[in-house]
Amino acid sequence: MEFFDQKLGLVLPGGGARGAYQVGVLKAISDIQGKIEASPFRVISGTSAGAINASMISSRIEDFHRSILNLEDIWENFSTNHIYKTEKLFMLKQSLHWLLTLVSGGVLTKNPRSLLNNQPLRGLLEKTIDFESINHNISSGVLDAFILTAASYEEKQSVSFFSTNSKVEDWHKVGRSGRQSKINIDHLMASVALPLIFPAIMIDGQYYGDGAMRQETPLSPAIRLGATNLLIISTESSIDDSVDLSRVHYPNISEIGGYVLDGLFSGSLYSDLERLDRINQVIAQNDNQQVRTKTKELRHIDYLVISPSKDINEIAMNCYEDIPLSIRMLFRGIGINRSNNSELLSFLLFESSFSKSLIDLGFQDAMKRREEIKKFLEI
Repeated sequence: MEFFDQKLGLVLPGGGARGAYQVGVLKAISDIQGKIEASPFRVISGTSAGAINASMISSRIEDFHRSILNLEDIWENFSTNHIYKTEKLFMLKQSLHWLLTLVSGGVLTKNPRSLLNNQPLRGLLEKTIDFESINHNISSGVLDAFILTAASYEEKQSVSFFSTNSKVEDWHKVGRSGRQSKINIDHLMASVALPLIFPAIMIDGQYYGDGAMRQETPLSPAIRLGATNLLIISTESSIDDSVDLSRVHYPNISEIGGYVLDGLFSGSLYSDLERLDRINQVIAQNDNQQVRTKTKELRHIDYLVISPSKDINEIAMNCYEDIPLSIRMLFRGIGINRSNNSELLSFLLFESSFSKSLIDLGFQDAMKRREEIKKFLEI
């Protein structure tokens, strides 16, 4: 089948501020490519912060080097006030709003839509990402498919909005669906709308939140859109996190929040990889390396996962003092301080010092696997 021609797919899962790590890995890939200008990726899929990176690359797909330089410039110059409002007066009003809502049970004031207001991020992305260029790249065949995933609060399912030049029907499965769409800034803002932290976004009469919610099979959309080989850049540290049982205490809000977001962004990826391994094992037992079902034909999917070699939480704590005072006060209220190794901080720390550290880590991690990456990309 022509649909199964070799196509390299790029899968960029979510991770909030940790998404800077993906930029470092992509920068290394750009260096490894050398003089080759075109992107090696024909199918690009992004979720949450990964959706920002996916959108930037897809909008400048004809010059991969330039797209990565622009992406690096954005992340290296990030500051918290580029992502959400940090003015002291605004944060005071926001805190009082939440307090009054809790005390009065929502009687004296409307329930707040979110903890933070990320309108500055929307303005930044509108200036830096050309969605018309993405649509042009799809129609011209320079890019085969572009996918952004968000979660529908009304339908209680993961929705992958996609644009492609191939004949792919919308799909509807338990807890997930795919819809061919002309993707715009609303789809991107929906994909990055962390639950409770950032406001939900309305698309076609429904409210959507962060794409990592209910995304049980993050690899599936790229495969459905024709990818036969997947490069996956995870933002979850690959090191073994040992627990000091002598210091166990009741978890505070920041620890619970960090646990929830960590599970949100990373739990489904590795379970989906296990599922893919099982399918590959079944296919390997067939002489023609294919398995046909009633509705589709399956082939072996090669993949390469690159993930952080260091504890991202420790890196975040080293950058704690760079956070604006108004945000630090808010963070302290939920248990995040300079001596608390909080996972939640690493998801919300949109400061250049943190971004630069993660970009450097991603670059080093990828360059250490240079030969492996060259072989995978067939350079």
